[in-house]
Amino acid sequence: MPTLANITVKKNDGTTDIIYVAKSPSGGDGIPAIWRADAVGSAASHAPELRLTSREAAKGMKRALRATFVYPQIATNSTTGVTSVVEKAMASADWTLPKGMSSVDVNEFASQFANLIYATLLKDCAKTGYSAT
Repeated sequence: MPTLANITVKKNDGTTDIIYVAKSPSGGDGIPAIWRADAVGSAASHAPELRLTSREAAKGMKRALRATFVYPQIATNSTTGVTSVVEKAMASADWTLPKGMSSVDVNEFASQFANLIYATLLKDCAKTGYSAT
């Protein structure tokens, strides 16, 4: 099993790194591992957060993973000075991995899916809110 660690990714400018700090490891099936971009905002609820949960599926024949990502929009009230979350963008992905599938095929699936999500075209679709036409 992978060991919980910080995750560094590029921000939208393609140059600046942002670190998703490892907050909590998964304690087993159904309990998420949690990463948070602590450099954003002044409270935990202000920071973008990734959660990854795994579990048995299909009567023990498969492993299922679910990732959820929340990116809050924060604003400061000019009268009170209180910063709060005003909106949230959210994404999720579900994986089902057959236990009988070869590790070569599972590895290829994982790499290709991750690379597709990272592809410029898919990022552009997410940025505009429209699929490719």
